[in-house]
Amino acid sequence: MRAHLGDQLVVESPTTGAVRRDGEIVGLHHADGTPPYDVRWSDTDEVTLVFPGPDAHIRHVGHEPDTGPPAPSAAETPGTADSAQAADTGEPAPPPAESADGGPNPGDIGRRVAAERKRLGLSREETARRARIAPEYLAYIEEQPAAPSLATLFSLAAALGTDVQSLRGGGMDLPPGRGSALLHPELRDLGPEECRARLSTHGVGRIAVTTPDGPAVVPVNYDVVDGAIVFRTAPHSVPARAVGSEVAFEVDHLDEAMSQGWSVLAVGPAEPVTEPATVRRLTERAHSTPWAGGEREMWVSIRPTRLTGRRILPADR
Repeated sequence: MRAHLGDQLVVESPTTGAVRRDGEIVGLHHADGTPPYDVRWSDTDEVTLVFPGPDAHIRHVGHEPDTGPPAPSAAETPGTADSAQAADTGEPAPPPAESADGGPNPGDIGRRVAAERKRLGLSREETARRARIAPEYLAYIEEQPAAPSLATLFSLAAALGTDVQSLRGGGMDLPPGRGSALLHPELRDLGPEECRARLSTHGVGRIAVTTPDGPAVVPVNYDVVDGAIVFRTAPHSVPARAVGSEVAFEVDHLDEAMSQGWSVLAVGPAEPVTEPATVRRLTERAHSTPWAGGEREMWVSIRPTRLTGRRILPADR
């Protein structure tokens, strides 16, 4: 079995010979066109990795007829190198992930692929040609929460002069910001309202405090309630030393794939929250328990007297 990009993979019923499912081949994993294939199914518009079984055949589109023998099914091909994604079973694929507003939520792999492609000044068509995949499939990878197979990632990495680990976002144990700078970066100050919007309602931030051993910066889970930054800690912990003094609290976000990001700095007095009704309300409204775990029932409130922020993004061209 051999195929070209754009050919149709047809799966027939073994008893009636009727078409059970078909789809367009949008990705090849071998230069000679042998399986497996990345197939965009006509019934779901989803792309999956397929190891065709004996009930499948290729419907060529503008190419020579298929004369090769049927390929073994996934069950008959043990030890397949590309086992990161299961063989297709003919069942509908799960629906793509959605963002909070119900729209499609592009995946990190696709965003990294797009960023590397644009950094190199490559079009989708040229990148797809180098990686031996269909331009439409590359667009799907870049714009949807796709899960491309390992072979496709290897092909894309080679086409972009990078590696699979980088496309997958490897390096979790490395500090952020190791990516290349933007070609035309713009550093922009954020106004108070923009800063408050980026603080949002909760997340992880860092509090800077003074200790007997010198300055310390510690990450904490925080909430924003009635304009105040609040977090839970243990009475004798480092963050608890913030109480009774003016402190700095910083929140940021770095987009490693796009070499963009922002940071917000809040400065203000830190006070303990002791009123029982307020403590109870904060505990009930807390979005998450502290990641550090353990007994952390001391609430600390920081009401910012100064709020500043900056953002780095591509300059308008």
